Amino acid sequence: MLAKQLLKDQQGNPMGVFIPMQSWNNIVFQYPEIENLETEIPQWEKDFIDSRLEMAQNNPNNLKPIENLLDNI
Repeated sequence: MLAKQLLKDQQGNPMGVFIPMQSWNNIVFQYPEIENLETEIPQWEKDFIDSRLEMAQNNPNNLKPIENLLDNI
C-alpha cells in the first residue's frame, strides 16, 4: 500500500501530495520511466491539445463522457 499524505493550504484546499522516499523508490523500481516524466512536452503535442480544447469549446455538444465510450460497440 502506498503511504501518502495530502497537503492542504490554510483554507483546507488540496495543494499537493507527500510520498515518503521508500514508497517513491518502490514506484521507480516498478516504473523506471517515471523519472523521465519531467521532460518538456513536445510542441506538436501541445498544439494537438490546444486544437482539441478549441474543438471542445466550439462544439460542446460533441463532448461525451469517457465512461460511455464502448456502449455503442
